[in-house]
Amino acid sequence: MTDAGAPPEDHTEQSGFDLGASSDAATPYRVLARKYRPSSFNDLIGQEAMVRTVSNAFETGRIPQAWILTGVRGVGKTTTARILARALNYEMQDGSVKGPTIQMPALGVHCQAIMESRHMDVLEMDAASHTGVDDVRQINDSVRYAPASARYKVYIIDEVHMLSTAAFNAFLKTLEEPPEHAKFVFATTEIRKVPVTVLSRCQRFDLRRVEADVLMAHLSSIAKKEGVEVEPEALGIIARAAEGSVRDSLSLFDQAIAHAAGVVRADAVRQMLGLADRTRVIDLFDSLARGDIASAFGEFRAQYDVGADPIVVLSDLAEFVNFVTRVKVVPATADNVAFSETERLRGRDFAAKLSMRVLSRMWQMLLKGIAEAQAATRPAAAAEMVLVRIAYVADMPTPDEAIRMIEQNGGASSVGAASAAPRSAPAPTASASASTSAVAPTPQRMSATGRNEGTARPQAMASAQEVQSEPARVLRSFPELVALASEKRDLITKAALEADVRLVRFEDGRLEVALEPNAQRTLVNDLSRKLELWTGRRWTVIVSNAAGQPTLREQNLVAKGQREAVAEADPRVKEVLARFPGAKVVEVRKLAPEPPESDASGEDPAELSDSDDQ
Repeated sequence: MTDAGAPPEDHTEQSGFDLGASSDAATPYRVLARKYRPSSFNDLIGQEAMVRTVSNAFETGRIPQAWILTGVRGVGKTTTARILARALNYEMQDGSVKGPTIQMPALGVHCQAIMESRHMDVLEMDAASHTGVDDVRQINDSVRYAPASARYKVYIIDEVHMLSTAAFNAFLKTLEEPPEHAKFVFATTEIRKVPVTVLSRCQRFDLRRVEADVLMAHLSSIAKKEGVEVEPEALGIIARAAEGSVRDSLSLFDQAIAHAAGVVRADAVRQMLGLADRTRVIDLFDSLARGDIASAFGEFRAQYDVGADPIVVLSDLAEFVNFVTRVKVVPATADNVAFSETERLRGRDFAAKLSMRVLSRMWQMLLKGIAEAQAATRPAAAAEMVLVRIAYVADMPTPDEAIRMIEQNGGASSVGAASAAPRSAPAPTASASASTSAVAPTPQRMSATGRNEGTARPQAMASAQEVQSEPARVLRSFPELVALASEKRDLITKAALEADVRLVRFEDGRLEVALEPNAQRTLVNDLSRKLELWTGRRWTVIVSNAAGQPTLREQNLVAKGQREAVAEADPRVKEVLARFPGAKVVEVRKLAPEPPESDASGEDPAELSDSDDQ
C-alpha cells in the first residue's frame, strides 16, 4: 500500500520504450533492446505484410475479435500486441480521434500507460505461469464488464501455447463470441501446440525473421543515435549471428559496444562471439576445394591457436558452402550487403568453378562431421579428420558421376578390372562408396588425379604410385588408348578421353587432339606422362586447332539414339507403347546368352534346351 499523501510514482524511466522522455544523469542505464523498443507501427521493421493487413482492417472497420501472433524469439510479438492495444484505444486530449487508428503521431491519453503495461483496461497475462482453468475463468468473468476508461478491453496473453487443454477448452466460448468491447491478442513461439479450435477463432500473423541487411540498417541508425562508431563488417557479423531476431541483434550490439570500449571493430566482435575470421574461413575452404591437406591443416591450427572453436570453424565452413551454393543458384545473393566484400567476390568465384555435386558433397560431409566433432572427446582432432575427408575426395568424381562414366562405356572392362583388384587394397572413402566397383585401390587412384606438388599427400605414397614402366606396348587406335586407361583403372583419365577429347590424328607414339572448353588445363601433360608410364616410351601429345572427330561420348549418344529409334520402330515395341500411354524407350541393351545349367539327372543340357524350344 502507498501513502495517500505521497506523490505519484514516476513510471517514465521504468518504461521499456523510448517515448521521448528526457534523459537524466541519475537515470539507470537501459539496454538498447528496451530503449529502442517500437511504440508504433511505423517503428516496426521487417513486418510490412502484417502492418499492411492491420492498416487496411482499421481503415475499413474490419477489426477481428482476436489476433494470434507467432514467430521466433525477438521478432516483436509482445511489442506488436501492445501496439495493437494502443491503436485500438488511441484517443487524443481534444477528442479529435473517434475510433481505432494506426496513425499515432503523438502520445494519446492511454498510450503511456499501455506501453508501460499498467493500464487497467489492457490486461497482460503470462500463460507460462498461469496455465490453469482458474486463470482463464477469471478472464471469462471479467470480460463481461465494460472498460473503465478506454475504448476496448484488451487481453494480451503471452506464450499462449503453455495453457493446459482444459484452460483452452474453457476459453473457446468466450473467444468465439466475446462482448463488443473486448479484444484478445495472443503471442506464441510454438504455434503447433495451440489447438486448431483456438486458431480458427483468431486472425493469425506469422512474424517473419528480419533480413540481415534490414537489421544492419537498423543497428546503424541506433549507432548514430548513441554516438557509437562501428565498422559495417561488424554490423554484418552481429546481424547474421542474431538469425533474424531484432532483440538478439540489439543485445549483441550492446555487448559489442561494452566489449570494444570505443570503435566497434569486426575483429573484436568475432573475438567476443568466438567466431573465426571470415577471410580465414574462406582460405580454409579454398584449400579444401584444391585438395591441399597440408594448407588446410595449417590454416585450421592457426585459427584454433587464436581461440576459434573447432565446431564453430566447421559451422562457418558449412555456412560458406551454403552461401556459395545459393550464389550458384541465384547470383543476386552475392549482392547482399550483409556479407563482406571478400565473401561476395570469392563466393562468386567459387560458384563459377565448383559444380553443384561437389558443393552438395561438401555440405553433407560437413553436416555429418559437425555432429561427429560435437560428440568427440577431442573436437579439434575430429574436426581435422573431417577436413582430411573433404580434401581427399576433392578431385574424385561423385558416386553418380562414376556410375554414369561406367554406364556410358558399357561398364564391362571397368568392372572387370576393378574386380581383379586385391582384397587387401585400402577401402575407398565414404563419399565414393557407391562407386567402389569401378574405382581402383588408393595408390593407383591417387596417381590418376595428376595432383600438383602443392598437395599434402605423403611423399612415400606419391613414390609408390610411380610404378615401374612396363615393356613397350603398341597402340594402334584411339579406342585402344581408352581401353588401356580402363585397364589401368584410371577412371578420371578414361572419362576425360571420352568426354573432353576430339581425335584429330592418331599414330603410335603421337596423338593430336582438340579439347572441349571444359577440359582440364593439365590434361595434355598428364596424358603424356601416363602414356609414357603405361607404354614404356615417350609420347607426343599435341593440341590442334582442327575441329576433330566427335568425342566418344557424343558418338555413344548418337549410337544410343539409333538403337532406340530401331527399337521404337519394332512392331512389338509399338504395340507395348500403344497399350501404355506415356511410356517410352529409355535404353536398349544387348543381353549376353546365359550359359546352360547342368542337370542333376545327367541329361545333355543342349538336348533339354532343344526340347524346351519345341
